[in-house]
Amino acid sequence: MSTSNRSSYHHGALRPALIAAARALLDEGGPDAVGLREAARRVGVSPTATYRHFQDKDALLAALAVDGFREFGAALAASESAPEPLSAMGAAYVDFALAKPGMFRLMFSPMLSARRDDEELQAAASAAFATLARGVGSRADAPADPQVPAAAIAAWSLVHGLSHLVLDGVLPREAAAAFKQAILGPTKDAPGLDFLRPR
Repeated sequence: MSTSNRSSYHHGALRPALIAAARALLDEGGPDAVGLREAARRVGVSPTATYRHFQDKDALLAALAVDGFREFGAALAASESAPEPLSAMGAAYVDFALAKPGMFRLMFSPMLSARRDDEELQAAASAAFATLARGVGSRADAPADPQVPAAAIAAWSLVHGLSHLVLDGVLPREAAAAFKQAILGPTKDAPGLDFLRPR
C-alpha cells in the first residue's frame, strides 16, 4: 500500500474505506461474508487497525445497514410524487430488495434488531419507515389519522413478504415483475395498496 494511502487513513479515511470493502463483501456473499479481517485485507491495513473504528463485526454490519436504510428511504421518497404513491413505494421496496439482496437481508436481520442502542441505525431505519407511513396517509384530504401506523405495517408486511418469497425462490424471480404488478397494481383487478390509506 502506498505511503499516501497510509497518510490519508490517519486523517479519517480508513472508516469509509472499510465500509466500502465490507459493502463489496456484502454484495458478493451476503451478511455472513462480511468480516473485519477480510475488509482490512482488502483495504491493505492490519486487522488491528479496524478496531479503532469498529468494536466488532456487528458494528461494521450496523454501519453498512445505516447506509442501506438511507438508500432505501431515498428510493421510497422518490415515489412520493407518483399518482399512486403507496403502490409506487411498494414497487420501489420490492425493486430495492431484488437489486440489493445482501443489503436487504442485512437491514432486516435479527442481529440488527438487537442493536436498540445504536442511535444512528435506529434513526436511519425510523426515517425510512416514516416515509412509508407518509405514503399510507398521502391523500391530500386525509387528516392526521391514528390508524396510519397500523396501515403502514400492513403495507410493509405485504411488500416485505413478496420480496422474501422471490428472494428465497418460492416465487420465480423471472416472474417478479408480473407478481409485483398483479399485487401492487394499480389495475382494474388489483387496486394496489390504496385500500390501506385512511378513508
